Amino acid sequence: MVYRKFQNLQLSGLGLGMMRLPVLEGEDSKVDEAAAAEMIDYAYQNGINYFDTAWGYHSGNSELVAGKYLNRYPRESYYLASKFPGYDLSNMDKVEEIFERQLEKCQTPYFDFYLFHNVYEGNIDAYLNPKYGICDYLLKQKENGRIRHLGFSAHGSVEVIRRFLDAYGKHMEFGQLQLNYMDWHFQNAQEKAALLTEHGIPVWVMEPLRGGKLAKASQEMTAVMQSLRPDETVPGWAFRFLQSIPGVTMVLSGMSDMEQLKANMATYETEAPLSKEEFDTLVARMDEETRKAGLPCTACHYCTSHCPKGLPIPELISLYNEHKATGGGFIAPMAIGSMPQEKRPANCIGCKGCEQVCPQQIKISEMMADFTSLIGM
Repeated sequence: MVYRKFQNLQLSGLGLGMMRLPVLEGEDSKVDEAAAAEMIDYAYQNGINYFDTAWGYHSGNSELVAGKYLNRYPRESYYLASKFPGYDLSNMDKVEEIFERQLEKCQTPYFDFYLFHNVYEGNIDAYLNPKYGICDYLLKQKENGRIRHLGFSAHGSVEVIRRFLDAYGKHMEFGQLQLNYMDWHFQNAQEKAALLTEHGIPVWVMEPLRGGKLAKASQEMTAVMQSLRPDETVPGWAFRFLQSIPGVTMVLSGMSDMEQLKANMATYETEAPLSKEEFDTLVARMDEETRKAGLPCTACHYCTSHCPKGLPIPELISLYNEHKATGGGFIAPMAIGSMPQEKRPANCIGCKGCEQVCPQQIKISEMMADFTSLIGM
């Protein structure tokens, strides 16, 4: 197992994310405890020492599974991470209640790593609002030894992350980003990682395989990979990409079965970062495939001056492309849900004024209708 230095700790380069544990009957809330316990045991016994859970994973049952099965090992022999669920605004005034319950569920007197969960457009104002006292409370728990290291995860824009760091950056010891070769440009992951580096904050990675999307590749992409590294697996390329980025300390993968776990751990037996040629080729080919899957908006904003509803059309097209290219997911619905009602795609009246001035001749009204049907907003 490759290990990374973090302060005075040695962390396994690969961590076990507990968001996608094996389940029964296809129901996310019903964790297959026997299979999950087997995976936890294998990970622990073969070099993984970082385990990541959260309040909302598996409808609250991930923390229970983490506590039940990690508790069989000496507490000082592994590192446990959980998060304050600020993605749900109704939790903002419950930080003490939730934190105490998390310690109980995880059967632990402390968390090695604890995060502000999912900083994004919809909760940044609440996270920064002093009336909730979230940061003050978590810093107090750190002072009391119940949190060893405090950080955050973010799916928000660069601007949102910058606001968060401007307020709390001096307290943040690590930052967790959605980082992979698809999102390097697609979700501005490169710029987000650079922002953390600018603040001297080590990068934790979530979604290294983009929810499994990067576990497979198109025939064209596979051919390119094989021509450069004949013995590397397709998922292996995603991990080698991350091994190539300065500042990346922890890579979390939400593995759902033993086969995935063993394969990813085998990759992390070695350090084999991509060459500049390999890195640039991989990103360029992925950018090309992503562009082909979406609408060719250049964000010229001609359309916005011709929209009687004042919709942020380029932003909506970008979110539509994200949603279509990745086969759905939560990013676009989360972003749209944080917008005022009057700025959402459902408010398009189909007048086609925007289409008359679009240099790319995008059928924007059809996109808006499709987007509305896909996400219901």
